[in-house]
Amino acid sequence: MGTKDLSTPPVLEKAQGSSQLATFAAGCFWSVELVFQRKDGVLQTQVGYTGGHDNKPSYEAVCSGTTGHAEAVRLEYDPKTISYDDLLTIFWNKHNPTQGNRQGGDIGTQYRSAIFYHDEEQKNLAEASKTKRQNNYDVPITTEI
Repeated sequence: MGTKDLSTPPVLEKAQGSSQLATFAAGCFWSVELVFQRKDGVLQTQVGYTGGHDNKPSYEAVCSGTTGHAEAVRLEYDPKTISYDDLLTIFWNKHNPTQGNRQGGDIGTQYRSAIFYHDEEQKNLAEASKTKRQNNYDVPITTEI
């Protein structure tokens, strides 16, 4: 799979049937995608850039830090098999949400931690999970919602 601008996704624009979409940024999108691909109930994934102001960002532009994009994975999932809360747990366990604009050796705004919600229910669940997860850290979680 190639990278896509997730702000106008050509592949996973709309969930099919009773499936739903979720979008997470937690560092390099390839490793984030892999952890979700291995979960029952995740039907398909797509990596790309989202959260920025350029409609068709290039890799070079995103890496320059001037577009505002984050590397992210959008996934289609079956909520009868895996819940959004389950996906949030996977997201939080996959990375260190206190590192700001980096994950490990990957440094830059494109590697920030973020949850891009698709509806108000996801927003509320994401905010509640962030508040709960904060209890595990002595420093503030920097994840954007």
